[in-house]
Amino acid sequence: MTSTPRDAADDAVTERFLSYRELLFSVVYNMLGSVADTEDVLQEVWLAWSARHRKPDTQPVDNPRAYLVRIAVNQALASRADLSRRQETYVGPWLPEPLVTDEGDVTGAVERAESLSMAVLVVLETLSPLERAVFVLHEVFGFGHPEIAGILDRSPAAVRQLAARARRHVHARRPRHRTEPDIHAQVTERFAAAALGGDLTALLEVLAPEVTLWTDGGGKGPATSLQPVHGRDQVAALFMSVAATLPTDGLDIRYRRVAGDPCALVFSGDSPLAAVVVDLTPDGDRIAGIYSVTNPDKLTGIR
Repeated sequence: MTSTPRDAADDAVTERFLSYRELLFSVVYNMLGSVADTEDVLQEVWLAWSARHRKPDTQPVDNPRAYLVRIAVNQALASRADLSRRQETYVGPWLPEPLVTDEGDVTGAVERAESLSMAVLVVLETLSPLERAVFVLHEVFGFGHPEIAGILDRSPAAVRQLAARARRHVHARRPRHRTEPDIHAQVTERFAAAALGGDLTALLEVLAPEVTLWTDGGGKGPATSLQPVHGRDQVAALFMSVAATLPTDGLDIRYRRVAGDPCALVFSGDSPLAAVVVDLTPDGDRIAGIYSVTNPDKLTGIR
């Protein structure tokens, strides 16, 4: 069966969209922090993109990348309102949905590595939707202020103001420091072994005095606390109580990367129980923050 010119045109439209899909995914995920909502947005972007090309009098898109990013960002802003309403009634702390990087998918891994760390994504939740969009587009993906102005239908001056406010806000709550990946991975493994093994001495050694634990169970998964827990002794005591209730066999810890962070994935058989990411102190040898996601709805993509 031979293909028609219409078929060839449809294939070209599809291939062009797919060539930018990972970029669009990373932009939207950094704006929303939800894999499921990101996939919904991309579906809407695809429908708009394909519908445009089905119109017989449609003019060619001069810059498909900018065109698709504009649709994706504005659709994400619309979805942000619904996501914020759901967060208002969420049980306990809300954390971003873990985005596990598939090491076998080289193209996807490169784009998704642009996703921000769990700690930064948590800080971005305190920005306005427009501030977050500008921060993600400019600071993460390198879009210029004039280009962002076109995407958001704002003036360049307004975009610069949004960018300055967002940058000040993020840097005040998340000072810039970069931990060597190998050290971050080693500390993550030391923490997981101590916490799940019930080794109080080893756990106290790896926790900073002012450590904070956030646990997102969403009222469905095992949540150690419905409020953030502050302080090394309190956090260690909580993990000791959790370790005492865990089964002695059947648990498996797998180490992967979640967005930009090393992550300990806790499994019971083939079922994920938790995704745990730690944030290190500026000197990089102790844990300042622990983010534990146990809501099963947020672990469905983890294998």
